Amino acid sequence: MATQRFGATDPDLDRLYQQLADRSLQPLWELSGLLTPEPRVKGVPFRWAGRELRELGARAGDLVPVDRGGDRRVLACCNPGLDGAPYAVSTLWAAVQYLRGHEVAPAHRHTPAALRFVVEGKGVWTLVDGDPLHMGTSDLVLTPSWTFHEHHNPGPEPMIWMDVLDLPVVAALDAVFFEGGPSADADTRTTARSASEGWFGGGPGLVPADGPALPPHRSPLLAYRWADTDRALDTLLDTSGGRWATLRYTDPVRGGDVMPTMRCEITRTLAGASTDSVRQTGGRVLCVLHGTGEVRIGTEHFDVAPGDILAVPSWTPWSVHAVEQLDLFSTSDAPVLDALGLMRTENLTSREAGAGTRAADESPGPHLHTPTDPAGAPR
Repeated sequence: MATQRFGATDPDLDRLYQQLADRSLQPLWELSGLLTPEPRVKGVPFRWAGRELRELGARAGDLVPVDRGGDRRVLACCNPGLDGAPYAVSTLWAAVQYLRGHEVAPAHRHTPAALRFVVEGKGVWTLVDGDPLHMGTSDLVLTPSWTFHEHHNPGPEPMIWMDVLDLPVVAALDAVFFEGGPSADADTRTTARSASEGWFGGGPGLVPADGPALPPHRSPLLAYRWADTDRALDTLLDTSGGRWATLRYTDPVRGGDVMPTMRCEITRTLAGASTDSVRQTGGRVLCVLHGTGEVRIGTEHFDVAPGDILAVPSWTPWSVHAVEQLDLFSTSDAPVLDALGLMRTENLTSREAGAGTRAADESPGPHLHTPTDPAGAPR
């Protein structure tokens, strides 16, 4: 695409503009909209209904072989505001992957990191660099950058799960690499406990004193099991007396986020309760795990049920109201913004009570968040 040529009535200035365009230069004084008072966001609030995702995934399973389109049968969530790009928000790819009974998705690896979050079903195994990880309902399974991974379903029942990748970020940095796995037969090993869980899944505060070398930049634990998460949420709510609480999935050895580009959290909101309305720089993808209620994103109100996936664009307020107890998994690009000093969060409910804005270079928010009303009593 040729550089835009600006025009002027002054012949000398018009000639300058022609010379600038010929040399792929532009005059800043003619440009507008580069620096804005707040982020100018193209993505829009949106919901992909879980019921429809399951139906369309099953239909794709009937019609499309698993080896078509990169060895995966995947339906990518395309935000209507992003001009057809297959991204849920501008910085995150989200999709559902459908694997029929007795199918195998062959090994490959890529520089974009991925995570799998299972809304329902069990029996599928993911091998990450040869470590077999069982995928069960409500589990979070990680596929870090440049690790070989393959999926196999030894049972007769199909399974569908949500994938989230940092593909838009890696693509924007011109750092996407892909490599197919060995051409040998698929690795269909299973094990009662993965190696990553054997070494690093012993429990809160328990890590090996003399274990394997830690991988740089990401968690050595690759599977976060629902039984542990469920228990931790219940315990936190009992301890705090609150009506809703959020847990962050972290590196069990060094702390910090599970991957350098994606933050994973889960919020439990008790029946009848509402969370604060918050907004943050960077995109976020939500997935409803259990329960029903309403998720408000910007001016949109979405009635939600298990399996729904929602897009929260950057700097867009969002909140949750639970009809039944509602568990909501979320992934955001917060680690990237934290690392660059660009993370900014605002609690609009607290702001109305006079609390104001917290930027990332102030004291960071707790991993375990318990809301209080303006008088300080848990809601």
